[in-house]
Amino acid sequence: MGSKSLLRYDAPWPIFTLDWCNSSGAYPSTKASQTHRLALGSFLESSHNALQIIGAASDTLDDYYPPSSSSEYFQQQDFVLLAETQHGYPATKLLWEPAGANGHAWKFKPRLEAELLATSGEVLKIWEYDAQGGGRRPAAGYVGRGASGVPGSLREVQKCSSAKGNNVPAPLTSFAWNAISPSLIVTSSIDTTCTVWDITSNSAITQLIAHDKDVYDVAWLPHSTDSFVSVGADGSLRAFDLRSLEHSTILYESPPREQSRGSDEMVVTPATLTGASSGRSAPPLARVQFSPTDSNYIAMFHLESNKVTIIDMRTPGRPLAELVAHGGNVNAIGWGQCEAMIASAGDDHQLLLWDLSSSVMSPHRVAPTDITNLPPPGEVRDPVLAYTAPGEINSLAWSYPMVGGVWGQTPVEWVAVTEGRSVRALRV
Repeated sequence: MGSKSLLRYDAPWPIFTLDWCNSSGAYPSTKASQTHRLALGSFLESSHNALQIIGAASDTLDDYYPPSSSSEYFQQQDFVLLAETQHGYPATKLLWEPAGANGHAWKFKPRLEAELLATSGEVLKIWEYDAQGGGRRPAAGYVGRGASGVPGSLREVQKCSSAKGNNVPAPLTSFAWNAISPSLIVTSSIDTTCTVWDITSNSAITQLIAHDKDVYDVAWLPHSTDSFVSVGADGSLRAFDLRSLEHSTILYESPPREQSRGSDEMVVTPATLTGASSGRSAPPLARVQFSPTDSNYIAMFHLESNKVTIIDMRTPGRPLAELVAHGGNVNAIGWGQCEAMIASAGDDHQLLLWDLSSSVMSPHRVAPTDITNLPPPGEVRDPVLAYTAPGEINSLAWSYPMVGGVWGQTPVEWVAVTEGRSVRALRV
């Protein structure tokens, strides 16, 4: 049986955010529609946005074929629609529940087999996806074909908001789901705050003023339930410890530069989506991610920059390295799950894969003890793989290692990117 290395799906609307499911789900299956699942969020300039769950349907992956009654539109896709629902305003970020939470007995999830997703936007929302729920009830606020046309259901089960009374909460730019304690989610907002939520009890554990300006992204320290980092419009990377919130640690501050270009030249980002603007000379930091294989390393990028910055937490204050190969602004980054690999994508239509195992993250590298006299950051200019999409890439997601089925026992990973209305998934 053959196997494709590039899969495509065309949504009925522009796609803003996506995420690979972290497991094959609670229903045992080796079908590609179950193991290769993505969640998508639309970008429409209205309050009528949507979420979709799609699963791979190509017969080059397994023996699954679209039913003969499917429309010509869906027969031509490498993915099939599994569930869909409304979302109101665009989701600024979307995540499946951590792999360790699969099968967890949430009090707001009546079926143990169901899985959870979360989205940020006007508020933090938790969603239940039941892969076999389409035949039992329509998805809440379902958009598109009738309930009988999709096998699964997607419904909102929790809404977390810090607004009091009839006040409208400040929009959320991003969030991070804790992999060790799945009940913990930290959100970032344009009102300069970060909020740590216990989604089980729907309560805010703490809310803190994290930055001088809008906060654009957050990330939990791997294997920790106490520490997280954030980046924002003030151009700083800051670390917080829930056991000691009297102060934060500034790990990096952006150097000043000339005023950024006009807003008419900006691509859609969590900042522009929520109406935020930097209005300062130090370039804002847009996204931040820890390496899952070595938590000392952090990747991030500035708004309107063609570089990805790598930080070593053991030597704060100066970048360890910069990944320099994009011909346009970087819009998304994502780490691989097994090795020191990172992907970046941007306005130049390029998805680039970087192997840092023999350079920046070499196991033989020793962090300097004198952090007052650090060398300038090194430049990495040679990605190990490049893929060119038809248009600008605005988001990406790296899958968990898939084992079994047509892949045998060799772990296989995929990187999915969004370009306009299309998703393209590449086997790496």
